[in-house]
Amino acid sequence: MPQNPFFESWATPFGMPPFDRIATAHFMPAFERSITKHRAEIDALRDTPAPATFANTIEALERAGMDLLQVNLVFRNLASTESNEALRQVERDISPILARHRSAIYLDARILARIETVMNGPEWASLTPEQKRVTERIHKGFVRAGARLSDVERARLTEITARLATLGTQFAQNVLKDESDYVLWLEADADLAGLPDDFRETAAALAATRGRAESHAMSLSRGTVESFLIHSTRADLRETLLNAFLARGENGGDSDNRAVISETIALRHERARLLGYESYAHYKLDDTMAQTPEAVRGLLDRVWEPARAAARRERDRLADIARQDGQNGPIRKADWRHYAEKIRHTDYAIDDAELRPYFPLSRMIEAAFHVAQRLFGLTFAERTDLPLYAPDVRAYEVTDSAGRHVALFLGDYYARPSKRSGAWMSAFRVQQNMDAVVRPIIVNVLNIAKPAGGEEALLSIDEARTLFHEFGHALHGMLSNVTYPALSGTSVSTDFVELPSQLYEHWLLQPQVLRLYAKHIETGQPIPDELIARLKAARGFNQGFATVEYCASAFVDLDMHLAAATASGDPLGFERDELDKIGMPDEIAMRHRSPHFTHVFSGEGYASGYYSYLWSEVLDADAFSAFEETGDIFDSQTAKRLHDFVYAAGNLRDPKDAYLAFRGKLPGVEALLDKRGLA
Repeated sequence: MPQNPFFESWATPFGMPPFDRIATAHFMPAFERSITKHRAEIDALRDTPAPATFANTIEALERAGMDLLQVNLVFRNLASTESNEALRQVERDISPILARHRSAIYLDARILARIETVMNGPEWASLTPEQKRVTERIHKGFVRAGARLSDVERARLTEITARLATLGTQFAQNVLKDESDYVLWLEADADLAGLPDDFRETAAALAATRGRAESHAMSLSRGTVESFLIHSTRADLRETLLNAFLARGENGGDSDNRAVISETIALRHERARLLGYESYAHYKLDDTMAQTPEAVRGLLDRVWEPARAAARRERDRLADIARQDGQNGPIRKADWRHYAEKIRHTDYAIDDAELRPYFPLSRMIEAAFHVAQRLFGLTFAERTDLPLYAPDVRAYEVTDSAGRHVALFLGDYYARPSKRSGAWMSAFRVQQNMDAVVRPIIVNVLNIAKPAGGEEALLSIDEARTLFHEFGHALHGMLSNVTYPALSGTSVSTDFVELPSQLYEHWLLQPQVLRLYAKHIETGQPIPDELIARLKAARGFNQGFATVEYCASAFVDLDMHLAAATASGDPLGFERDELDKIGMPDEIAMRHRSPHFTHVFSGEGYASGYYSYLWSEVLDADAFSAFEETGDIFDSQTAKRLHDFVYAAGNLRDPKDAYLAFRGKLPGVEALLDKRGLA
């Protein structure tokens, strides 16, 4: 085998991974070597006879494992975007090994003792606020990992952590298998009824990739499914596709996730109890803005009833429209988006097919860049000379107003069978300034259906909003300017991390942005002012439905981890009972059902934390008001505070302190209810 690229320094521009030379076979040797090196670095800092200091303990911990981090970032990103069976096998093999390696470090009481010596020693008073913050965050990580437990308890915790890593990997791979295996063939002209021309072309392109160039096909990508549910006039096919989408991870066989969920919930609960918490939810929320399950429940309850009442009103309107189509029965889950689109057209003279030509993908990317330029002085220059991991990926060098390099940004926008569904931001390199200025390499991943023949992808409003959302996360990573990796970029609590992304969505539908970038794909004419006015008027449209489908998933996530004994015995039965308890409307499906709830079960990032989007929305609704109150949505002083205390600040401060530094006050839930039209 040629020289392993992970065993050498990379001479690529900006330190970009040499994707053209990296093969799946390189990863396991790279993991093994970097884990061994990291272990030696940890042993050296732990066993040194020198008294513990910030430099030889905290900074040494931050420097340790850089090679392992580099390997893992490349691997995790490729496993999510360019998966194949060989890569999935490496993922299955390495996940428990990495979990055990991390446990061995964070369960080491001798390292914890050195950290506490720094915190309690004479040096503490002279440390900078950032040095104190990183020390406190690292200390909390060791305590929450279990470093204070007995030897027997630590041994059990290690086993639990390794098993959870295996289960999380299995869960994600099962969902990907169900998504990539499924196809709904549209063979006859009648099967295409109602579908816009550009969507038919996309369906033809998907069929061609499956070896049937004369046919049309639908995948289980969320954007594809939702567009089909809106446009298709075939109620039977809408129901077939939605049922397949909702059944991911619940189809029996090797890819069924029910047993994975049961074991995951039980092990999370056991770990939380070992660490002294009442439940996993109490453990997880202890390190967030919300802090307690009661606070989360209070927010969800405050929003749920207005949302459910709005959804009932929306349902009654849908039933009226459906009767005009000859459907006299109750509205079904597969009907909602279809008839809601008809109401949007009737009430606001807006329909998805009319809007899409104004939102071509390339122009929406430019629009997102433009807002970043206006707010933060950033410039994006496309680079075509870099090795990339897939043909459709685009690379941009990001510079500031003085021409200085800020970051490298990658955009991976199109769906493909090797990519897991959804949309996310990730990093191939994180920002830090410990020994040298290290600027980040950030990637946005979406799953937009790729048109045939090199045509421009036309986005729905929801897809354009998702693009802005993920770019807000990307800016959080790209603008980061802190010293220590532990505080860098998006390394903040889950109920604060969505603030930069959700706030950024607000600029999408601002007239100043739309007039510049929402131009018709064929005529080049900007979107008419009266259509902009209709879009703004429709801001609260269908928000009862959207809030109910989201909150239902958040309720189930929270309560599964509060009532682990019941939930682990029959997770899908628990899901049904929970929906009955909150009065879930029959006509609406959860946004994420448990068997494919990757936010919660493919890792722990949003476990007991799916509420975070709503918590952050309370902040983002108020944060955009800070710009509106100035009369200028690009107000430079407000943008500077946003940059300094949110986008560039990483985890330098407690999230509440960061928001107060930006806004001067904490918001109430009223701004969120008003934004969603639920007040």
